[in-house]
Amino acid sequence: MDNLPAPYLNMEDITFDEKNRILDRNQIMQKIKRMAYELYENNFEEKDFLLAGIQENGYLLAQLLATELQNIAGVKIELASITLNKIYPLEHPILVEPANINLEQRVVILVDDVLNTGKTLAYAMQAFLKTEVKKVETVTLINRHHTLYPINATYTGLSLSTTLQEHIRVVLTEGERFGAYLI
Repeated sequence: MDNLPAPYLNMEDITFDEKNRILDRNQIMQKIKRMAYELYENNFEEKDFLLAGIQENGYLLAQLLATELQNIAGVKIELASITLNKIYPLEHPILVEPANINLEQRVVILVDDVLNTGKTLAYAMQAFLKTEVKKVETVTLINRHHTLYPINATYTGLSLSTTLQEHIRVVLTEGERFGAYLI
């Protein structure tokens, strides 16, 4: 486990306290609401959206975003889950669930919690480029601006400059740890 990069360490190995929390629950929910408004404003003519969240936090973020979109506009929201190996994406299949989603001429919103190098979003996007989608947009809660791949976030909750040695851990499950942390 010692040779894994910090974002892949066990949650038990991380100190969660107020001094390294960069976003609390209220701040995260405020950013999700703002991104939902932006997303709807830029796609107000659409009758439905496909929110495809990268497991695990991207999917949780997609669920929260779907709730806000429903409150704002009442548009039809379909959720999809993307599972891929974030360290070795070419060695394992990229799974989209449910597998029978109709993508023809649909707006696909790819969702992840943190944009760092862009690798995860770049590989996850492949699953949606085999069909003629209407457009693909990206949502990230935090953009660290260390992109190595040609990926930009269409909607970002927080833009944060960090060093390459620092990492961001987002916790979107219920409980007192809910938040974003600089580790």
